[in-house]
Amino acid sequence: MTNDYWPLPKNDPWSTPFANTLLSLVDLSSGLSVLDLAAGGGIPSFHIAEEVGPTGKVLGIDLHLGQIQRAQTVQAHRVPWLQFMHSDIKKLPQNLPQFDRITGNLSFMFFRPDRLGALKNVLNYLKPGGQIALSFPSLGTFDPLWERIDKEMQKHGLTKEREALEEYRLERPSSDHVQGWLTELNMDKIQIKEEPLEIESRAGQEFLYHPLLRNGFLEDAYECFEDQKLAETVMTSVSNDMESFTPLYAIRCAFSAWKRQ
Repeated sequence: MTNDYWPLPKNDPWSTPFANTLLSLVDLSSGLSVLDLAAGGGIPSFHIAEEVGPTGKVLGIDLHLGQIQRAQTVQAHRVPWLQFMHSDIKKLPQNLPQFDRITGNLSFMFFRPDRLGALKNVLNYLKPGGQIALSFPSLGTFDPLWERIDKEMQKHGLTKEREALEEYRLERPSSDHVQGWLTELNMDKIQIKEEPLEIESRAGQEFLYHPLLRNGFLEDAYECFEDQKLAETVMTSVSNDMESFTPLYAIRCAFSAWKRQ
């Protein structure tokens, strides 16, 4: 089957690179049923639906209703074997069937704080002999940036803020964590892939309001502060010193594992 109709968007500098890493591990063919977690606007749900074809079934789930509605607008009643549903991936409806594949691009970060427990629950919806594959930015993502923010916090004598930043950074899972969890869950044929992804920006306000960084990673740094005026002072100083932490790399991590028969 060709990928002409629903290719991954070439102009998406974040979701598409992660999706490419994810899909390099997923075994897709006609007729499979797929549960796509944290489907967002449909990257890569539409692509997966094309791969499994009209004899297959794809259900994309996301917690944000606006994302689901956006995906449905793009779909416009085409590819009827693809459906989207508004739901929390950590509290999936009990009446869902089991699927041949479970995928999730940039989804594993939403399994926190109990990633092992959430993963164990999701596997209840995977058929014996089925495959799960999820992607996420792993431990080490933007480490030079966090070190520069920590240095600026230290200069201002900010103890609580530094502790909160370190807790946030170390909360991000590593490939070793994933290997351990999948082994504990008795999964088979475990594969883990990590690839770097460079994020480019200019200094100052462009960096502070970078569309990929502010609505996620930088927002987490701001949340370490009780005083948001102080946060703005610290982060502005950091943004004007980009040469100290660039090039800036995210660590694309994707894992695949199979449920034993």
